[in-house]
Amino acid sequence: MTSSVLVAGATGDIGRRIVRELLHRDARVRVLTRPGSGTAAALFGGDDRIDIVEAAYGDPSALTTAVSGTDVVLSAVSGVRPVIVHAQRALLAAAVDAGVPRFIPSDYSSDYRRIAVGSNRNFELRREFAADLDAAPIHATSILNGAFTDMLTGTAPMILFGRKKVLFWSSADQVLDFTTKDDTARMAALVALDDDAPRVVEVAGDRVTARDVARTMSDLTGTTFGLQWAGTTGTLGAMAAVGRRLSKNADETFPAWQGMQYFVSMFSGQAQLRHVDNARYGEHRWTTVRDVLEAHLGNQLIVGTASSATRASGTTTVA
Repeated sequence: MTSSVLVAGATGDIGRRIVRELLHRDARVRVLTRPGSGTAAALFGGDDRIDIVEAAYGDPSALTTAVSGTDVVLSAVSGVRPVIVHAQRALLAAAVDAGVPRFIPSDYSSDYRRIAVGSNRNFELRREFAADLDAAPIHATSILNGAFTDMLTGTAPMILFGRKKVLFWSSADQVLDFTTKDDTARMAALVALDDDAPRVVEVAGDRVTARDVARTMSDLTGTTFGLQWAGTTGTLGAMAAVGRRLSKNADETFPAWQGMQYFVSMFSGQAQLRHVDNARYGEHRWTTVRDVLEAHLGNQLIVGTASSATRASGTTTVA
């Protein structure tokens, strides 16, 4: 029997990937979108395997109608309290009222269950909603995957490519969990189609230390990347607290101070995954940290070569 999955947040980065993985597995997908938004129609309107339904999170009746008849409600929404707590509470209430058997919250993160109070805002919001989910009469499954591997080459300044350094806090030998967005999306789709999925599924595309990352970068570039101690997690947590107090936008999802809090959670070991089960759904090719860094360095080389060729030819491009 074909499973019907309603995806909330389907137009976001991780949401689009999850929809793609569900379609690869012949699931019937229903995409929830806000009234008046044309994004979902633009992305999915041409696919007859996808139904687009409109409902505002502030409209319980419309939301219940939107989720009715599905086998699982999968949330991939992104944001802070108005989204992770309030919107998901509304979505959960609608799923319960409609008799939907299963709910998958928008976690896709490190293990937020053991972090210290006040140490990570985004994780604590997930933990707050998890308490509501545990109390609801519905079968729930959270997916914990560590940090997204992609952040090593983008938003997380752990690797100082120009200075040939890898930063660490407290210990260079603390195990860090990483999974790419694509691998996380694949796992989310598999969990959505597994009626017997447990309360928590933990996966990690790779598990490395800062020392491992420095060794990998040295190997890939042929140049020694050294380790640089950046302080303790306690000091970093204090810096994050100051940044949060001085922040002018409390609803920003990933401000700089939140990035600091992520590193505190990871390098303290509090958010480390304890029960990784990558083989739950059989053998898969997991993308490693080395894979991501190698691809990033290759792209940089291509861009650098193209820029050099452009300068050499005297060509100027005007956007």
